[in-house]
Amino acid sequence: MASSSPPLEVLPSTRLGATQRIDHWWLAPFAVAVGLALCGGYATWAIFQGQNYFAEPYLSPFYSPCLSAECPAEVRLLGITWWPFSPAILIMGAILGFRGTCYYYRKAYYRAYFMDPPACAVEEHRGSRYRGETAFPWILQNLHRYFLYLSIPILAFLWYDTLLAFRFDGGFGIGVGSVVLLTNVVLLSGYLFGCHSLRHLVGGRTDCYSCSRFPEARHGAWRISSIFNRHHMFWAWTSLVFVCLTDLYVRLVAMGVLSDPRLI
Repeated sequence: MASSSPPLEVLPSTRLGATQRIDHWWLAPFAVAVGLALCGGYATWAIFQGQNYFAEPYLSPFYSPCLSAECPAEVRLLGITWWPFSPAILIMGAILGFRGTCYYYRKAYYRAYFMDPPACAVEEHRGSRYRGETAFPWILQNLHRYFLYLSIPILAFLWYDTLLAFRFDGGFGIGVGSVVLLTNVVLLSGYLFGCHSLRHLVGGRTDCYSCSRFPEARHGAWRISSIFNRHHMFWAWTSLVFVCLTDLYVRLVAMGVLSDPRLI
């Protein structure tokens, strides 16, 4: 009796989006694409406005620190006169660079906008040569650590502006805006403290803590950063959405659309 031939192996399809997953895998990258577009679109519009960003004692986080001569005297840090554009553009380049090169956001927008890959176990476009992030413009992602260095002092200014948000008529007070700015800076701090580059900087690159200087301090800083790093996606999204809502709140108060109720 003739032996039967072995069954032919069915190779998986290599077309973009091919997968054996039966769940709605496309919902996550679609939601990310919409969320990033909405927040990015609002932030771009807000930083080019150049007005309605200060409602005493509240300063929009997009405009902190305020360096232009156009800034109100109460929050003006420097009186730069040669800058003809919105004061926010002086600072937001560093912030957008920090978020744009962030490890989590890279994963998010690579999947959502470039489908590289669209999701786990979903086929991506296969080019003739894979170069990763070694070619322009993707090699600029390596600037992330330097954007981190620029973002740390900006976060310090945001904390200073938040403290000023509790000062009314020369004394202590609490308004709804005070709580909004405080929540915003806490979320931004959680996002920055969980940054992979910061975690590496404070101790992630150390093989032997007891062999290094200040071992307990470095290990403690690494552990704290690791706590925030475990939920880096949460901090990335909540800080992104809330910083836009904070700017919107300050803007509406400055325009007189909203009143700012005093709690204390």
